[in-house]
Amino acid sequence: MFETAELNQSLSAQRYDAELPALRAKLLQAHFDLRTRKFPVLVIVSGADGAGKGELVHRLNEWLDPRGVETHAFWATSDEERERPPYWRFWRALPGRGRIGIFFGSWYTAPIIRRVFRETKVRQLDVALDRIVALEQMLADDGAEMVKFWLHLPKQAQKKRLKKLEAEGRIAPDDWKHFKLYDRFTKVSERALRHTDTGAAPWHVIEATDRRFREFTAGSILLEALQRRLTAAAETARPRVLQTTVVARAPVPKASILDHLDVSGKLTEAEYARQLEKQQSALTKLAWAAREKKISTVMVFEGWDAAGKGSAIRRVTQAMDPRLYRVVGIAAPTDEERAQHYLWRFWRHLPRAGFTTIFDRSWYGRVLVERVEKFARPDEWNRAYHEINAFEEQLVEHGVVVDKFWLHITPSEQLRRFKERQTVEYKRYKITDEDWRNRKQWDDYKRAVDDLVARCSTEYAPWTLVAANDKRFARVQILKTVVERLRAAL
Repeated sequence: MFETAELNQSLSAQRYDAELPALRAKLLQAHFDLRTRKFPVLVIVSGADGAGKGELVHRLNEWLDPRGVETHAFWATSDEERERPPYWRFWRALPGRGRIGIFFGSWYTAPIIRRVFRETKVRQLDVALDRIVALEQMLADDGAEMVKFWLHLPKQAQKKRLKKLEAEGRIAPDDWKHFKLYDRFTKVSERALRHTDTGAAPWHVIEATDRRFREFTAGSILLEALQRRLTAAAETARPRVLQTTVVARAPVPKASILDHLDVSGKLTEAEYARQLEKQQSALTKLAWAAREKKISTVMVFEGWDAAGKGSAIRRVTQAMDPRLYRVVGIAAPTDEERAQHYLWRFWRHLPRAGFTTIFDRSWYGRVLVERVEKFARPDEWNRAYHEINAFEEQLVEHGVVVDKFWLHITPSEQLRRFKERQTVEYKRYKITDEDWRNRKQWDDYKRAVDDLVARCSTEYAPWTLVAANDKRFARVQILKTVVERLRAAL
Protein backbone atom coordinates (compact mmCIF):
# COMPACT_ATOMS: atom_id res chain seq x y z
CA MET A 1 0.00 0.00 0.00
CA PHE A 2 2.91 2.36 0.68
CA GLU A 3 4.70 1.82 -2.65
CA THR A 4 3.01 4.87 -4.17
CA ALA A 5 4.37 6.99 -1.31
CA GLU A 6 8.00 6.09 -2.01
CA LEU A 7 8.44 7.84 -5.35
CA ASN A 8 10.68 10.65 -4.07
CA GLN A 9 8.08 13.28 -4.89
CA SER A 10 8.89 16.90 -4.10
CA LEU A 11 7.70 20.43 -4.76
CA SER A 12 10.11 23.19 -5.62
CA ALA A 13 10.26 26.29 -3.45
CA GLN A 14 9.34 28.47 -6.44
CA ARG A 15 6.19 26.50 -7.28
CA TYR A 16 5.22 26.22 -3.61
CA ASP A 17 5.52 29.97 -3.08
CA ALA A 18 3.66 30.69 -6.31
CA GLU A 19 0.70 28.38 -5.71
CA LEU A 20 0.33 28.52 -1.94
CA PRO A 21 -1.46 31.91 -1.72
CA ALA A 22 -4.31 30.72 -3.96
CA LEU A 23 -4.62 27.45 -2.02
CA ARG A 24 -4.75 29.30 1.30
CA ALA A 25 -7.34 31.77 0.05
CA LYS A 26 -9.62 29.00 -1.24
CA LEU A 27 -9.13 26.92 1.89
CA LEU A 28 -9.99 29.85 4.14
CA GLN A 29 -13.08 30.70 2.09
CA ALA A 30 -14.25 27.09 2.25
CA HIS A 31 -13.75 27.19 6.01
CA PHE A 32 -15.84 30.37 6.25
CA ASP A 33 -18.57 28.76 4.12
CA LEU A 34 -18.56 25.71 6.41
CA ARG A 35 -20.00 27.81 9.24
CA THR A 36 -23.33 28.02 7.47
CA ARG A 37 -23.54 24.27 6.85
CA LYS A 38 -24.73 21.61 9.23
CA PHE A 39 -21.90 19.12 9.05
CA PRO A 40 -18.63 18.76 11.01
CA VAL A 41 -15.22 18.01 9.48
CA LEU A 42 -12.83 15.65 11.22
CA VAL A 43 -9.18 15.62 10.07
CA ILE A 44 -7.05 12.72 11.32
CA VAL A 45 -3.27 13.10 11.05
CA SER A 46 -1.35 9.84 11.51
CA GLY A 47 1.74 8.21 10.11
CA ALA A 48 5.38 7.38 10.64
CA ASP A 49 7.51 8.83 13.43
CA GLY A 50 9.42 11.85 12.16
CA ALA A 51 7.16 12.25 9.13
CA GLY A 52 6.18 15.79 10.06
CA LYS A 53 2.75 15.15 11.55
CA GLY A 54 3.16 17.93 14.09
CA GLU A 55 4.40 20.34 11.43
CA LEU A 56 1.40 19.56 9.25
CA VAL A 57 -0.97 20.16 12.17
CA HIS A 58 0.70 23.54 12.77
CA ARG A 59 0.37 24.43 9.10
CA LEU A 60 -3.32 23.53 8.93
CA ASN A 61 -3.99 25.68 11.98
CA GLU A 62 -2.10 28.52 10.29
CA TRP A 63 -4.12 28.21 7.08
CA LEU A 64 -7.55 27.83 8.68
CA ASP A 65 -9.61 30.32 10.70
CA PRO A 66 -8.61 29.70 14.33
CA ARG A 67 -12.16 30.58 15.49
CA GLY A 68 -13.57 27.53 13.74
CA VAL A 69 -10.98 24.82 14.32
CA GLU A 70 -10.04 22.74 17.35
CA THR A 71 -6.89 20.63 17.59
CA HIS A 72 -6.55 17.67 19.93
CA ALA A 73 -3.26 15.85 20.41
CA PHE A 74 -3.85 12.40 21.88
CA TRP A 75 -0.79 11.36 23.81
CA ALA A 76 -0.59 9.18 26.90
CA THR A 77 -3.95 8.54 28.54
CA SER A 78 -4.70 10.39 31.76
CA ASP A 79 -6.11 8.80 34.92
CA GLU A 80 -9.46 10.38 34.09
CA GLU A 81 -9.43 8.78 30.63
CA ARG A 82 -8.29 5.35 31.83
CA GLU A 83 -11.26 5.21 34.20
CA ARG A 84 -13.68 5.33 31.27
CA PRO A 85 -14.11 3.33 28.04
CA PRO A 86 -11.26 4.04 25.57
CA TYR A 87 -13.37 6.02 23.10
CA TRP A 88 -14.55 8.49 25.76
CA ARG A 89 -11.49 10.71 25.17
CA PHE A 90 -12.31 10.90 21.45
CA TRP A 91 -16.05 11.43 21.76
CA ARG A 92 -15.72 14.48 23.97
CA ALA A 93 -13.28 16.03 21.46
CA LEU A 94 -15.46 15.62 18.35
CA PRO A 95 -16.13 18.87 16.47
CA GLY A 96 -19.61 20.33 16.31
CA ARG A 97 -21.49 20.98 13.08
CA GLY A 98 -19.93 23.79 11.07
CA ARG A 99 -16.51 23.29 12.70
CA ILE A 100 -13.26 21.49 11.91
CA GLY A 101 -11.55 19.19 14.39
CA ILE A 102 -7.95 18.06 13.89
CA PHE A 103 -6.93 14.87 15.66
CA PHE A 104 -3.15 14.52 16.05
CA GLY A 105 -3.21 10.85 16.97
CA SER A 106 -6.53 9.03 17.16
CA TRP A 107 -8.30 5.73 17.72
CA TYR A 108 -5.77 4.11 15.36
CA THR A 109 -2.73 4.60 17.58
CA ALA A 110 -3.35 2.07 20.36
CA PRO A 111 -4.44 -0.90 18.17
CA ILE A 112 -1.41 -0.49 15.89
CA ILE A 113 1.09 -0.06 18.73
CA ARG A 114 -0.28 -3.04 20.65
CA ARG A 115 -0.09 -5.31 17.62
CA VAL A 116 3.43 -4.17 16.69
CA PHE A 117 4.65 -5.01 20.18
CA ARG A 118 2.68 -8.29 20.03
CA GLU A 119 0.49 -7.44 22.97
CA THR A 120 -2.46 -8.54 20.82
CA LYS A 121 -3.07 -11.11 18.10
CA VAL A 122 -4.08 -10.40 14.52
CA ARG A 123 -7.67 -11.36 15.31
CA GLN A 124 -7.78 -8.81 18.13
CA LEU A 125 -6.37 -6.14 15.84
CA ASP A 126 -9.08 -6.88 13.28
CA VAL A 127 -11.78 -6.65 15.96
CA ALA A 128 -10.43 -3.22 16.98
CA LEU A 129 -10.37 -2.12 13.35
CA ASP A 130 -13.95 -3.32 12.84
CA ARG A 131 -14.98 -1.08 15.74
CA ILE A 132 -13.17 1.85 14.12
CA VAL A 133 -14.96 1.24 10.82
CA ALA A 134 -18.29 1.16 12.65
CA LEU A 135 -17.51 4.39 14.51
CA GLU A 136 -16.43 6.24 11.38
CA GLN A 137 -19.47 4.99 9.46
CA MET A 138 -21.72 6.15 12.30
CA LEU A 139 -20.16 9.62 12.24
CA ALA A 140 -20.44 9.76 8.45
CA ASP A 141 -24.09 8.66 8.59
CA ASP A 142 -24.67 11.59 10.93
CA GLY A 143 -23.16 13.93 8.32
CA ALA A 144 -19.50 14.20 9.34
CA GLU A 145 -16.85 14.63 6.65
CA MET A 146 -13.80 12.48 7.40
CA VAL A 147 -10.37 13.41 6.01
CA LYS A 148 -7.67 10.94 7.05
CA PHE A 149 -3.98 11.61 6.31
CA TRP A 150 -1.26 9.00 6.69
CA LEU A 151 2.23 10.50 6.32
CA HIS A 152 4.70 7.88 5.10
CA LEU A 153 8.50 7.81 5.12
CA PRO A 154 10.73 5.18 3.46
CA LYS A 155 13.03 3.48 5.97
CA GLN A 156 16.20 5.38 5.09
CA ALA A 157 14.35 8.67 4.95
CA GLN A 158 12.97 8.05 8.42
CA LYS A 159 16.43 7.21 9.77
CA LYS A 160 17.80 10.45 8.32
CA ARG A 161 14.89 12.45 9.74
CA LEU A 162 15.29 10.94 13.22
CA LYS A 163 19.01 11.80 13.27
CA LYS A 164 18.16 15.39 12.36
CA LEU A 165 15.51 15.61 15.06
CA GLU A 166 17.91 14.08 17.58
CA ALA A 167 20.55 16.69 16.74
CA GLU A 168 17.94 19.43 17.27
CA GLY A 169 16.81 17.91 20.57
CA ARG A 170 13.27 17.34 19.25
CA ILE A 171 13.16 13.54 19.14
CA ALA A 172 10.44 11.68 21.06
CA PRO A 173 11.48 9.06 23.66
CA ASP A 174 10.22 6.05 21.66
CA ASP A 175 11.20 7.12 18.13
CA TRP A 176 14.39 5.03 17.85
CA LYS A 177 12.70 2.12 19.59
CA HIS A 178 9.96 2.22 16.97
CA PHE A 179 12.48 2.60 14.14
CA LYS A 180 14.05 -0.75 15.04
CA LEU A 181 10.63 -2.27 14.33
CA TYR A 182 10.12 -0.36 11.06
CA ASP A 183 9.18 -3.42 9.00
CA ARG A 184 6.71 -4.61 11.60
CA PHE A 185 5.18 -1.14 11.89
CA THR A 186 4.82 -0.98 8.11
CA LYS A 187 3.13 -4.37 7.92
CA VAL A 188 0.67 -3.66 10.73
CA SER A 189 -0.06 -0.14 9.49
CA GLU A 190 -0.77 -1.38 5.98
CA ARG A 191 -3.24 -3.90 7.38
CA ALA A 192 -4.92 -1.20 9.45
CA LEU A 193 -5.22 1.17 6.50
CA ARG A 194 -6.59 -1.48 4.15
CA HIS A 195 -9.14 -2.57 6.75
CA THR A 196 -10.38 0.97 7.42
CA ASP A 197 -10.14 2.51 3.95
CA THR A 198 -13.85 2.91 3.27
CA GLY A 199 -16.05 5.02 1.05
CA ALA A 200 -17.26 6.93 4.09
CA ALA A 201 -13.74 7.55 5.42
CA PRO A 202 -10.97 6.92 2.84
CA TRP A 203 -7.28 7.17 3.63
CA HIS A 204 -4.94 9.61 1.88
CA VAL A 205 -1.38 8.28 2.02
CA ILE A 206 1.09 11.14 1.47
CA GLU A 207 4.80 10.82 0.82
CA ALA A 208 6.33 12.92 3.58
CA THR A 209 9.99 13.14 2.54
CA ASP A 210 9.62 16.68 1.20
CA ARG A 211 7.96 19.21 3.52
CA ARG A 212 6.49 21.41 0.80
CA PHE A 213 5.02 18.45 -1.10
CA ARG A 214 3.56 17.04 2.12
CA GLU A 215 1.91 20.27 3.18
CA PHE A 216 0.61 21.34 -0.23
CA THR A 217 -0.81 17.88 -0.95
CA ALA A 218 -2.61 17.71 2.39
CA GLY A 219 -4.00 21.22 1.99
CA SER A 220 -5.25 20.43 -1.52
CA ILE A 221 -6.96 17.23 -0.37
CA LEU A 222 -8.68 19.05 2.50
CA LEU A 223 -9.81 21.83 0.15
CA GLU A 224 -11.25 19.32 -2.33
CA ALA A 225 -13.15 17.54 0.44
CA LEU A 226 -14.60 20.80 1.77
CA GLN A 227 -15.62 22.09 -1.66
CA ARG A 228 -17.24 18.81 -2.61
CA ARG A 229 -19.30 18.64 0.57
CA LEU A 230 -20.25 22.32 0.46
CA THR A 231 -21.48 21.91 -3.11
CA ALA A 232 -23.47 18.82 -2.15
CA ALA A 233 -24.93 20.63 0.86
CA ALA A 234 -25.97 23.55 -1.34
CA GLU A 235 -27.69 21.19 -3.77
CA THR A 236 -29.55 19.54 -0.90
CA ALA A 237 -30.66 22.90 0.45
CA ARG A 238 -32.38 23.92 -2.80
CA PRO A 239 -36.20 23.81 -2.69
CA ARG A 240 -37.65 20.72 -4.28
CA VAL A 241 -41.13 19.88 -5.45
CA LEU A 242 -42.26 17.02 -3.28
CA GLN A 243 -44.71 14.42 -4.44
CA THR A 244 -47.33 13.36 -1.94
CA THR A 245 -47.22 9.67 -1.24
CA VAL A 246 -49.43 7.59 0.99
CA VAL A 247 -47.45 5.21 3.19
CA ALA A 248 -49.35 2.22 4.51
CA ARG A 249 -48.66 1.78 8.23
CA ALA A 250 -48.56 -1.59 9.83
CA PRO A 251 -51.39 -2.09 12.30
CA VAL A 252 -50.59 -2.07 15.96
CA PRO A 253 -50.00 -5.67 17.07
CA LYS A 254 -52.92 -7.03 19.07
CA ALA A 255 -50.49 -8.07 21.78
CA SER A 256 -47.12 -6.68 22.70
CA ILE A 257 -44.48 -7.61 25.23
CA LEU A 258 -45.95 -5.00 27.56
CA ASP A 259 -49.37 -6.64 27.36
CA HIS A 260 -47.83 -9.83 28.74
CA LEU A 261 -46.24 -8.08 31.71
CA ASP A 262 -48.07 -8.94 34.92
CA VAL A 263 -48.83 -5.61 36.63
CA SER A 264 -50.90 -7.07 39.46
CA GLY A 265 -48.02 -7.26 41.95
CA LYS A 266 -48.53 -5.23 45.12
CA LEU A 267 -46.84 -4.72 48.46
CA THR A 268 -48.44 -3.75 51.74
CA GLU A 269 -46.95 -0.77 53.54
CA ALA A 270 -45.38 -3.07 56.15
CA GLU A 271 -43.86 -5.42 53.60
CA TYR A 272 -42.67 -2.47 51.52
CA ALA A 273 -40.94 -0.90 54.52
CA ARG A 274 -39.21 -4.19 55.33
CA GLN A 275 -38.08 -4.85 51.76
CA LEU A 276 -37.01 -1.24 51.19
CA GLU A 277 -34.78 -1.22 54.25
CA LYS A 278 -33.26 -4.58 53.30
CA GLN A 279 -32.43 -3.63 49.72
CA GLN A 280 -31.25 -0.11 50.51
CA SER A 281 -28.96 -1.42 53.25
CA ALA A 282 -27.46 -3.89 50.81
CA LEU A 283 -26.99 -1.19 48.17
CA THR A 284 -25.29 1.13 50.65
CA LYS A 285 -22.58 -1.45 51.32
CA LEU A 286 -22.27 -2.52 47.69
CA ALA A 287 -21.88 1.08 46.47
CA TRP A 288 -18.88 1.57 48.73
CA ALA A 289 -17.46 -1.83 47.74
CA ALA A 290 -17.82 -0.84 44.08
CA ARG A 291 -15.97 2.40 44.82
CA GLU A 292 -13.17 0.40 46.40
CA LYS A 293 -13.01 -2.03 43.43
CA LYS A 294 -13.40 0.81 40.87
CA ILE A 295 -16.53 -0.72 39.35
CA SER A 296 -18.76 1.89 37.71
CA THR A 297 -22.50 1.70 37.15
CA VAL A 298 -24.73 3.33 34.56
CA MET A 299 -28.49 3.22 35.19
CA VAL A 300 -31.10 4.08 32.58
CA PHE A 301 -34.69 4.90 33.56
CA GLU A 302 -37.32 5.01 30.83
CA GLY A 303 -41.08 4.52 30.98
CA TRP A 304 -44.50 6.01 30.54
CA ASP A 305 -45.30 9.50 31.78
CA ALA A 306 -46.32 9.29 35.47
CA ALA A 307 -44.87 5.76 35.76
CA GLY A 308 -42.82 6.76 38.81
CA LYS A 309 -39.31 7.13 37.39
CA GLY A 310 -38.43 10.06 39.62
CA SER A 311 -39.58 8.43 42.84
CA ALA A 312 -37.81 5.17 41.92
CA ILE A 313 -34.57 7.05 41.30
CA ARG A 314 -34.89 8.73 44.69
CA ARG A 315 -35.20 5.35 46.43
CA VAL A 316 -31.97 4.26 44.73
CA THR A 317 -30.04 7.43 45.57
CA GLN A 318 -31.27 7.41 49.20
CA ALA A 319 -29.18 4.28 49.66
CA MET A 320 -25.99 5.83 48.26
CA ASP A 321 -23.59 8.44 49.56
CA PRO A 322 -24.14 11.64 47.50
CA ARG A 323 -20.45 11.63 46.58
CA LEU A 324 -20.84 8.33 44.73
CA TYR A 325 -23.56 9.13 42.23
CA ARG A 326 -24.85 11.72 39.78
CA VAL A 327 -28.35 11.99 38.31
CA VAL A 328 -28.51 13.34 34.76
CA GLY A 329 -31.96 14.47 33.65
CA ILE A 330 -32.34 14.36 29.88
CA ALA A 331 -34.54 16.95 28.21
CA ALA A 332 -34.59 18.43 24.70
CA PRO A 333 -31.00 18.86 23.45
CA THR A 334 -29.31 22.25 23.74
CA ASP A 335 -27.85 24.08 20.74
CA GLU A 336 -24.43 22.71 21.68
CA GLU A 337 -25.80 19.16 21.85
CA ARG A 338 -27.73 19.48 18.57
CA ALA A 339 -24.42 20.36 16.88
CA GLN A 340 -23.08 16.90 17.75
CA HIS A 341 -23.96 13.26 17.15
CA TYR A 342 -26.87 12.38 19.44
CA LEU A 343 -24.70 10.00 21.52
CA TRP A 344 -22.15 12.73 22.27
CA ARG A 345 -24.07 14.18 25.21
CA PHE A 346 -24.27 10.77 26.86
CA TRP A 347 -20.61 9.85 26.38
CA ARG A 348 -19.57 13.04 28.16
CA HIS A 349 -21.56 12.10 31.30
CA LEU A 350 -20.06 8.63 31.81
CA PRO A 351 -18.85 8.11 35.38
CA ARG A 352 -15.29 7.66 36.58
CA ALA A 353 -14.23 4.31 37.99
CA GLY A 354 -16.20 3.37 41.09
CA PHE A 355 -18.98 5.92 40.59
CA THR A 356 -22.57 5.79 39.32
CA THR A 357 -24.41 7.88 36.75
CA ILE A 358 -28.20 7.65 36.64
CA PHE A 359 -29.91 8.79 33.45
CA ASP A 360 -33.51 9.98 33.85
CA ARG A 361 -34.38 9.42 30.17
CA SER A 362 -31.49 8.49 27.94
CA TRP A 363 -30.09 7.72 24.49
CA TYR A 364 -33.21 5.64 23.89
CA GLY A 365 -35.00 8.88 23.12
CA ARG A 366 -33.75 8.43 19.55
CA VAL A 367 -35.90 5.29 19.13
CA LEU A 368 -38.77 6.48 21.32
CA VAL A 369 -39.79 10.15 21.33
CA GLU A 370 -37.69 11.12 18.29
CA ARG A 371 -39.15 8.20 16.35
CA VAL A 372 -42.77 8.74 17.38
CA GLU A 373 -42.66 12.54 17.08
CA LYS A 374 -40.73 12.29 13.79
CA PHE A 375 -37.84 14.36 15.07
CA ALA A 376 -35.58 11.69 13.52
CA ARG A 377 -35.91 10.24 10.04
CA PRO A 378 -36.67 6.50 9.72
CA ASP A 379 -33.12 5.81 8.50
CA GLU A 380 -31.73 7.65 11.55
CA TRP A 381 -33.73 5.84 14.23
CA ASN A 382 -33.43 2.48 12.44
CA ARG A 383 -29.64 2.54 12.53
CA ALA A 384 -29.71 3.81 16.12
CA TYR A 385 -30.46 0.32 17.49
CA HIS A 386 -27.08 -0.94 16.30
CA GLU A 387 -25.33 2.26 17.42
CA ILE A 388 -26.83 1.98 20.91
CA ASN A 389 -25.89 -1.69 21.23
CA ALA A 390 -22.31 -0.89 20.20
CA PHE A 391 -22.18 1.96 22.73
CA GLU A 392 -23.43 -0.21 25.59
CA GLU A 393 -21.11 -3.05 24.60
CA GLN A 394 -18.13 -0.71 24.99
CA LEU A 395 -19.32 0.24 28.46
CA VAL A 396 -19.65 -3.39 29.54
CA GLU A 397 -16.30 -4.36 28.01
CA HIS A 398 -14.74 -1.67 30.18
CA GLY A 399 -16.33 -3.21 33.27
CA VAL A 400 -19.27 -0.84 33.66
CA VAL A 401 -22.50 -2.34 35.05
CA VAL A 402 -25.40 -1.23 32.83
CA ASP A 403 -28.90 -1.37 34.36
CA LYS A 404 -31.85 -0.45 32.10
CA PHE A 405 -35.39 -0.10 33.44
CA TRP A 406 -38.65 0.41 31.59
CA LEU A 407 -41.41 1.32 34.06
CA HIS A 408 -44.74 0.09 32.73
CA ILE A 409 -48.20 1.12 33.85
CA THR A 410 -51.58 0.52 32.25
CA PRO A 411 -53.45 3.32 30.45
CA SER A 412 -56.11 3.37 33.15
CA GLU A 413 -53.50 3.77 35.91
CA GLN A 414 -51.81 6.55 33.98
CA LEU A 415 -55.14 8.37 33.64
CA ARG A 416 -55.76 8.05 37.39
CA ARG A 417 -52.33 9.53 38.14
CA PHE A 418 -52.78 12.35 35.63
CA LYS A 419 -56.06 13.37 37.29
CA GLU A 420 -54.47 13.15 40.73
CA ARG A 421 -51.69 15.46 39.61
CA GLN A 422 -54.28 17.97 38.45
CA THR A 423 -56.06 18.01 41.79
CA VAL A 424 -53.11 17.90 44.21
CA GLU A 425 -51.50 21.34 44.31
CA TYR A 426 -47.93 20.26 44.96
CA LYS A 427 -48.13 17.70 42.13
CA ARG A 428 -49.71 20.03 39.58
CA TYR A 429 -46.34 21.05 38.09
CA LYS A 430 -45.81 17.45 37.01
CA ILE A 431 -48.67 17.42 34.51
CA THR A 432 -48.44 19.35 31.20
CA ASP A 433 -50.29 19.56 27.92
CA GLU A 434 -47.50 17.51 26.41
CA ASP A 435 -48.30 14.62 28.77
CA TRP A 436 -51.88 14.54 27.53
CA ARG A 437 -50.70 14.73 23.92
CA ASN A 438 -48.26 11.85 24.45
CA ARG A 439 -51.05 9.77 25.93
CA LYS A 440 -52.95 9.98 22.63
CA GLN A 441 -49.97 8.28 20.97
CA TRP A 442 -49.92 5.34 23.36
CA ASP A 443 -50.08 2.72 20.60
CA ASP A 444 -47.21 4.31 18.67
CA TYR A 445 -45.06 4.38 21.78
CA LYS A 446 -46.00 0.81 22.61
CA ARG A 447 -44.86 -0.31 19.17
CA ALA A 448 -41.59 1.57 19.69
CA VAL A 449 -41.05 -0.11 23.07
CA ASP A 450 -41.58 -3.53 21.51
CA ASP A 451 -38.83 -2.78 18.97
CA LEU A 452 -36.60 -1.32 21.67
CA VAL A 453 -36.75 -4.48 23.78
CA ALA A 454 -36.47 -6.83 20.81
CA ARG A 455 -33.42 -5.10 19.36
CA CYS A 456 -31.61 -3.68 22.41
CA SER A 457 -32.11 -6.19 25.20
CA THR A 458 -28.72 -7.91 24.98
CA GLU A 459 -26.93 -10.47 27.07
CA TYR A 460 -24.53 -7.78 28.30
CA ALA A 461 -27.14 -5.04 28.88
CA PRO A 462 -30.62 -6.55 29.26
CA TRP A 463 -33.77 -4.54 29.76
CA THR A 464 -35.70 -4.98 33.00
CA LEU A 465 -39.42 -4.44 32.47
CA VAL A 466 -40.84 -3.14 35.75
CA ALA A 467 -44.49 -3.63 36.70
CA ALA A 468 -45.16 -0.15 38.07
CA ASN A 469 -48.92 0.00 38.66
CA ASP A 470 -47.98 -0.30 42.33
CA LYS A 471 -45.13 2.13 43.03
CA ARG A 472 -43.95 0.28 46.10
CA PHE A 473 -43.68 -2.98 44.18
CA ALA A 474 -41.77 -1.22 41.37
CA ARG A 475 -39.26 0.45 43.65
CA VAL A 476 -38.38 -2.81 45.39
CA GLN A 477 -38.03 -4.63 42.07
CA ILE A 478 -35.64 -1.97 40.82
CA LEU A 479 -33.56 -2.00 44.00
CA LYS A 480 -33.36 -5.80 43.93
CA THR A 481 -32.13 -5.74 40.34
CA VAL A 482 -29.49 -3.08 41.07
CA VAL A 483 -28.28 -5.03 44.12
CA GLU A 484 -28.16 -8.38 42.30
CA ARG A 485 -26.25 -7.05 39.28
CA LEU A 486 -23.79 -5.05 41.38
CA ARG A 487 -23.21 -8.00 43.67
CA ALA A 488 -22.54 -10.22 40.64
CA ALA A 489 -20.08 -7.68 39.22
CA LEU A 490 -18.21 -7.53 42.54
